Amino acid sequence: MSGLEIERKFLVRKDRNFREMASSSSRIKQGYIEARGATVRVRIRGDKGYLTIKGPSYDGGLSRYEFEKEITLNEAEHLMKLCVAPVIDKTRYLVPFEGHLFEVDEFYGDNDGLVTAEVELKSGDEPFAKPDFLGPEVTADRRFRNAALRENPFKLWREQIPPAYR
Repeated sequence: MSGLEIERKFLVRKDRNFREMASSSSRIKQGYIEARGATVRVRIRGDKGYLTIKGPSYDGGLSRYEFEKEITLNEAEHLMKLCVAPVIDKTRYLVPFEGHLFEVDEFYGDNDGLVTAEVELKSGDEPFAKPDFLGPEVTADRRFRNAALRENPFKLWREQIPPAYR
């Protein structure tokens, strides 16, 4: 897939059970290759690999150019050796809700306790219904981007967010 990615990101309330609403889930490990002006990500999701390149953010983090290509698991495992440590480890839950698909990520390791949800949109002002597990929007907060979590993990700043979301 290539094109402009438009998505909004939210914290997930700990007292809501998004797992029961999920249509599927998968474990994801992803690493980052150093690059200037872009984010280069290698992802292993189940038995598939992906290479993704993302450009700089626009609209306060709401949109940015994205190129993504499925690669073989073997290729992804080899490219992971080029990634800067640490690797992001999470489970992704796919939660369909009133015509949109929410991707809920539950993080592990140094980001343990963090759960976020993203919804991809066709435009920045597209309306969508919000499931009750969504908390405050963090789209513009760079700390919640996966690449940033690698460098500045949640464990270092978790006390800065309300207890219902950590």
